[in-house]
Amino acid sequence: MEHPARKITKIAREAEHLVLLASRADGIGTAEIDCLHAVRHHPGVTQSELVSMLHSDKAAIARRTANLERKGYLRREPNLSDKRSQLLYATEQAEGLRNAKAEAESAFYDYLMAGLDETQQADFLASLDILYRRSKTESRAGFPHLRPVFEEGAHEKG
Repeated sequence: MEHPARKITKIAREAEHLVLLASRADGIGTAEIDCLHAVRHHPGVTQSELVSMLHSDKAAIARRTANLERKGYLRREPNLSDKRSQLLYATEQAEGLRNAKAEAESAFYDYLMAGLDETQQADFLASLDILYRRSKTESRAGFPHLRPVFEEGAHEKG
């Protein structure tokens, strides 16, 4: 039976769907968004590092970075410590794309929240804040409360 709180994931997927529609209008695909996101969070990353981060193959990353550079979302700089590679950085245009994504998400969430009265909104946002803080704390600690669940499942499969 599905956990009722999975609706959070489902709502996030719908928001992501809206963002993808907006991104496609800008000529950016899902895989390129993932690549751009990784570069924004790891400025100066190499293509080889992106291969590991995104669990992709070298050719796919090479195509994505070349496309993003051609579209003006990435720039390359020489890697002074390794002359064979280049460092990747997001451009101002990429930051504009990030801002557009945030605006689309905000509009979607504003639309959803408009279906609640003020008290419902306040209660929901207070509960959401508690859940968010707990999730960040657990994630930063390496999921200590949930590791036994995964380890137990791995033992059952072995």
